[in-house]
Parts: sequence; structure tokens; C-alpha cells
Amino acid sequence: MAYSAAQLEQARKLGTSTLFEASGLATGAANAAIRPVWAGASIAGPAYPLECSPGDNLAIHIAMEKAPRGSILVISTGGFVAGYWGEVLTVAAEAAGIAGLVIDGGVRDVAALTSRRFAVFTRGISMRGTIKTSAPSVGQPISLTGTPVAPGDLVVADDDGVLVIPAAHVEHALANGQARADKEARMMEALAQGKSTLELMGLTSWRQAR
Repeated sequence: MAYSAAQLEQARKLGTSTLFEASGLATGAANAAIRPVWAGASIAGPAYPLECSPGDNLAIHIAMEKAPRGSILVISTGGFVAGYWGEVLTVAAEAAGIAGLVIDGGVRDVAALTSRRFAVFTRGISMRGTIKTSAPSVGQPISLTGTPVAPGDLVVADDDGVLVIPAAHVEHALANGQARADKEARMMEALAQGKSTLELMGLTSWRQAR
């Protein structure tokens, strides 16, 4: 699925929390244990999913040749934490036009990833290396800690977490997300002028309850 630069920038600016609430989807939020390697990382782009065998990163090397430019690699490892990704693959990803990485396994070379400002979202950090003998799935739908991910789904990731929006729901989520963001902006203006959250959210009956 191809998204315009304007759509990707809008998704990144709206952020995961707003888009999740606006999407109306029961699924999509990846496990909260998947966190950015460095604070402030923020990405949006089409998913390129793959699966690694525990402690084996051959599938990643294959994906680097197959993933379209602008893709976000979304990797399931079955939760096995090891250093599947580090500085070498980061340099390779930059050259290949990969926009970022989401992995439920682990990464290493944190200082290099941080200094290069390459967006990585991971469940763990591990100095332990990996073998290269098997590639269960490359470019096919996967489950990332229970979240379905298909090629071309929109991945948005930031300090609040990782969100996967099915391609068919992206336009709806962006439109609803923008409406929600605009409404919150008006609410914050009202708060600055002295209004209360109870008044703005129609919760004034609770004033009588105390």
C-alpha cells in the first residue's frame, strides 16, 4: 500500500494515542513492552512484516533486499530476546531506504542507533548475537504479540507505543484523528481561559456527588 507524504506526516503528527482512539479498532496497539530505543523517535510508514526463528536473523537480511523503500520492518521473533539488529543493519537499512524498525525480540548497539537517530522500537536490549540459518516468513502477514500485521498496513510509532492500522481503515482513522485533534485543541484553548474539564466534558453532575 502506498501512502502520500502528506498522509504519513499527518499520521506522525497526530500520534499513536490520538489515532488509536480515533480508529475505533479493538486491535492495533502492539504490546506496551515494545518501546523506542531513544526518546522522541517517531515514524509512520507502510509495514513490511517478517518472522525470525528464535535467535536467528537471516530473515532480516533477506528482507533488506525485498522491502520497498520507505517501509517499516515489523519483526516477530516469538518474544525471544537477542541482538537481532545493530549498527551494521542500521547502516544497511539507511542505504536501502528503510524508514524504521519494530521488533518484539531485541537489538543492540544502542549508542550507535541513538547517534544515527534511526527509529527502532523493541521489546528488549541484548548483547547476544544471532545465527543465520532459517527464514520462516518474509513479506507475509504475521502476528506481532497478538497484533495482526499485513504488508502495507500503516505503522505509526512514537513515545506512546506502536500502532498498526489496517490499510483499508487508514483514511477513516486519519480523518477521525484530525477531527479529534482539532476538538482537543479547542478544549485546551477553553481550559486556558478558565473552563474546567468537568464543564467541557459534560461531567458537572459529579460536582453534586461530592
